[in-house]
Amino acid sequence: MRYQNTYVHLDTRLYHKQPPTPLDNPRIGHFNMQVAQQLGWADDEDLMARWVEILGGQYLPADFEPLAMAYAGHQFGQWAGQLGDGRGLLMAQVLDNNDQPQDLHLKGIGLTPYSRMGDGRAVLRSTIREYLCGHALTQLGIPSSNALGFVVSDTRVRRERMEAGAALMRVADSHIRLGHVEWIASFAPDLLSEFTDYMIDTYYPECRQSETPVLAFLTAVVERTARMIADWQLIGFAHGVMNTDNLSITGSTLDFGPFGFMERFNPAWINNHSDHTGRYAYQNQPAIGHWNLNTWLPHFMRLEGVTRETLADCLAPYEATFMQHYQQGLCRKLGLPHQRDSLSLAFEWLTFLEDNLLDYTNSFRALLALVAPNDYPYEQQLLSTMMAELNDEANKVWQDWSARYLAQLQPLSMEQAFNDMQANNPAYVLRNSMAQRAITAAEQGQFEEVNRVFELLANPYDVQTIATDLDSAPPAPHAPQMPISCSS
Repeated sequence: MRYQNTYVHLDTRLYHKQPPTPLDNPRIGHFNMQVAQQLGWADDEDLMARWVEILGGQYLPADFEPLAMAYAGHQFGQWAGQLGDGRGLLMAQVLDNNDQPQDLHLKGIGLTPYSRMGDGRAVLRSTIREYLCGHALTQLGIPSSNALGFVVSDTRVRRERMEAGAALMRVADSHIRLGHVEWIASFAPDLLSEFTDYMIDTYYPECRQSETPVLAFLTAVVERTARMIADWQLIGFAHGVMNTDNLSITGSTLDFGPFGFMERFNPAWINNHSDHTGRYAYQNQPAIGHWNLNTWLPHFMRLEGVTRETLADCLAPYEATFMQHYQQGLCRKLGLPHQRDSLSLAFEWLTFLEDNLLDYTNSFRALLALVAPNDYPYEQQLLSTMMAELNDEANKVWQDWSARYLAQLQPLSMEQAFNDMQANNPAYVLRNSMAQRAITAAEQGQFEEVNRVFELLANPYDVQTIATDLDSAPPAPHAPQMPISCSS
């Protein structure tokens, strides 16, 4: 690998250097060869031969320089003070095969000075969920952290019960969060200028071409965040805990806790069982993204040339960027051009899904069978299942909407429409029930289901023979979607 360990050369107040605390008897959980090849890990015989020892904390390659990052954050809208890497270490930074920086971050590897009341460990169930979700979002084309692999061990960890300890090597283009700047502003304000230069030079070097590099950087972070959240909304993904310490400066999805993919369409869906007010409900994610950025930006007023007015200009593109990306994506999901009539049909469709509690992923995918019933047998089954759930009144609404939809498609290039619909409507997403079946088997020492789900989600837009009926089965229409705990 091409190491580029730069964070370790920043001011030592920003981190704590330490080795990982080994797990007992680490064993193979799953290995992501695609990520290994991307990083150059696959080209190193020593890394490949000893990856289980490395992820288990038992072997430290010479070029690794592990450290725990300090950061702060607002959690559920309230200032939480100092946080930091409480159970993970930034092990190394590298350039991947596309010359892009990537962080290797080992999660679940013991206590750090930032562990607070935690034990520094991760359990198998949460490790599997993060491993599969990072993979799923990446293959769906949504910017996200991914993972090189994970191990399970004999180390016992207490949560609601005693569970198997595990560790995951998370790979992300950056682990710098909005909360890093919040920490600096509160505890080391003299570092803000140096740290801002580091963020620009490392992750946004193109901003150096601007007459005002700092403002260009801040605007770019705003726009990337808006596009990421639009992607979440389009695919039906709910992060569940959008605290400022869980949002990356690069606009990539980070920190998978109580996440979920929408099943029965309910915009007010709360997938985090600790979110009693619904702050992080699916429909609130765009507004929370704006709130987080609006909380983050004023810290930069300490820098020369940055004023409240210029920061307002940096934040201003958020709404327009989000709406344009979301609306364009919504039209592509229907195979329609981005125009007013298309959007009108699209929002009518979403209302129809909500009114009838239809499955979000299956219903969009089923539209392929409406357009070309003889070419899409899998989608034809989805469409039949959807229509069987409609009462007489809903069926009339469907007939009216589908007729107007087909009429709007008719003058278009059907090949382009099919391509857009297939490329933007997955056949499979990581449903909570799917993840839970993989976890249940893994807790019995059987990882075949983890591998099957991993392979299925590697090509989520293609109908696959390894799929089962359960992979596409939503909960009963009025059954609550499984809420997920932050406990991990």
